Amino acid sequence: MPAAPLSVLIVDDEPLARLRLRTLLGAVAQPLLAVAGEAASAEEAMAWLRRERVDLLLLDVRMPGRGGLALAAALQGLPRRPAVVFVSAHGEHALEAFDVEAVDYLTKPVRLERLQAALERVAARRVPAAPPQPPAAGPVLVVSERGRLLRVPLAELLYLKAEAKSVLLRTPSASLQLDEPLAELEQRLGAGFLRIHRNAIVAKAAVRALEPRDDDEGWAVRVAPVDEWLAVSRRQLAAVREALGEG
Repeated sequence: MPAAPLSVLIVDDEPLARLRLRTLLGAVAQPLLAVAGEAASAEEAMAWLRRERVDLLLLDVRMPGRGGLALAAALQGLPRRPAVVFVSAHGEHALEAFDVEAVDYLTKPVRLERLQAALERVAARRVPAAPPQPPAAGPVLVVSERGRLLRVPLAELLYLKAEAKSVLLRTPSASLQLDEPLAELEQRLGAGFLRIHRNAIVAKAAVRALEPRDDDEGWAVRVAPVDEWLAVSRRQLAAVREALGEG
């Protein structure tokens, strides 16, 4: 399915400046875009944005009343924040513009090539809506990895192991570094999981063997299908044996 046109709101207190931008936008071949509206002030633009959604603001910096920089900062409070490209006759505000996460800063008179390059950057940042995913079969563990929230089916979870500054989550096909403490993750697991060490929890169904270690430093379990060994602490050994039906 082709991407929807990039919707643009032009915000400038000068009618001729708005007309020039609209004319330039009409000459842009790619990406596909549509001028959704115009606003002559920051207040008018914010009122427009509370009623409608838009992908991009072409925003003047200096306007009577609240300026473009203040408006860009206020966009943080919107449920769906549009991208911002500043358009200004004054180049000295460029650093401030990027402090409010502007995609680009164009100086007047705007050249078509620079405008098109800015629009292409905005279009590249648009994330298409993900198709709805069917619910996972069985219970899942919702975890945080580097700021992302992920759903891991418990049936796929082999073990969790605390490391220096994170927790390693292992499945047959992936290794994830989680941001959450092992103790908090343990509380969200079911009866199918067993703590074998102060730094490790394993899925009972994934354990294929409990054996003494060759280096005479205690015991370890072998985890399938990844064929990895995890140390079992002496304190947990009896509980592990009982849980695995070994004694």
